[in-house]
Amino acid sequence: MTAHQSDEALADTLEVNNEDRTSCSFPTLIIDADACPVTREALACARSARIPVLIAGNSTQNLARRIRRDDPRDAEHARGRDATHPGFWAETLDVSCGADSADFAIIERLEPSDVVVTQDIGLASMVLGRGAAAIGVRGHIYNKATIDMQLFIRHEEKKVRRAGGRTQGPAAFTDDDRERFQRSLAQLLREALNS
Repeated sequence: MTAHQSDEALADTLEVNNEDRTSCSFPTLIIDADACPVTREALACARSARIPVLIAGNSTQNLARRIRRDDPRDAEHARGRDATHPGFWAETLDVSCGADSADFAIIERLEPSDVVVTQDIGLASMVLGRGAAAIGVRGHIYNKATIDMQLFIRHEEKKVRRAGGRTQGPAAFTDDDRERFQRSLAQLLREALNS
């Protein structure tokens, strides 16, 4: 399946009902691009759903490398469905190299209707605390009921490593993970658009 065919398949999956969207803020897909293996797939989902994207990451990265040349770079040039729908466009946000700089920049811009792609559980927790949605790069949709336990496990594993112990790392990233991510993100975007 080519990337173009994949985009068309996602478009079928992301059909949404926009009749009641006039009084709501419109969602933005925010990608925590630091070590994100699914940036291309996230952009494809956003193109299909016709929602704006913010790619945030360390200033040493070339954040724009995944954005197509013909993708609009601002709301003025976006192709929306109507006056209440801004359409797809992609923007990058370069942040300093400091620890958690991208996380704080994301939280600063976050609105409750937004969806954030991140593999950072700490950032996911802050996103949920702000009323927005968060999804991991393997397609796991973070939720308020389990995020505290995930943070606790991360903390305990960090203590073991600091004491010189070893913990099991993540499994290798697979095509199944990539497909699960696309399905889960399509679901989250549908929910965000219809809420």
